[in-house]
Amino acid sequence: MRALFRPFLVLLAIIFLIEAWLWTHLEPLVAWVVARIPLRALKLRIAAAIDRLSPPAALIVFAVPAVCLFPFKLLTFWLIAHKHLMLAGLVFTFAKFAGVGVTAFIFEATRPKLLQMAWFRWVYDRVLRGLAWAHALVDPIKLRLRRMLGVFAPGKVSRTMRLFWRIRRRMRAASRVKTEISSAAREGG
Repeated sequence: MRALFRPFLVLLAIIFLIEAWLWTHLEPLVAWVVARIPLRALKLRIAAAIDRLSPPAALIVFAVPAVCLFPFKLLTFWLIAHKHLMLAGLVFTFAKFAGVGVTAFIFEATRPKLLQMAWFRWVYDRVLRGLAWAHALVDPIKLRLRRMLGVFAPGKVSRTMRLFWRIRRRMRAASRVKTEISSAAREGG
């Protein structure tokens, strides 16, 4: 039973790691975009307002991006239902990147307030444990894949291709011998 359940766990871990990777890599991008917005005074007022919020109010601010992007997810389903798969993929990708990036940015601003709530700190600790679990589950698989794909590294490609062609010639030769034996058996039999 465990062997049947393992691929599901690996898939779940990969999805979790992709989300974590997006979170890590999009937050600086969103921070860069926000830094380019010329409304410095407005940004300072927003940061000061977040500092004055209570933890539950900070949670509402943290949830705003998810609520704002929900219509895009509904649009994605509508586009899929009407067989506009490419457009649905684009809308979903936009919503995913925008949502993760903005949520990561807002989380960084609201994290001190959010971690003041015991239940949120408990969830946050569980997410960090889940991330460690996902790495422990997926990292050995990634290592095996890197080793397997290492034969296609720049210095090893010609050696790998020579091995491939040698194996192919041997298989063709074996197939010819088998065909000759088969035809000789029919002629003699």
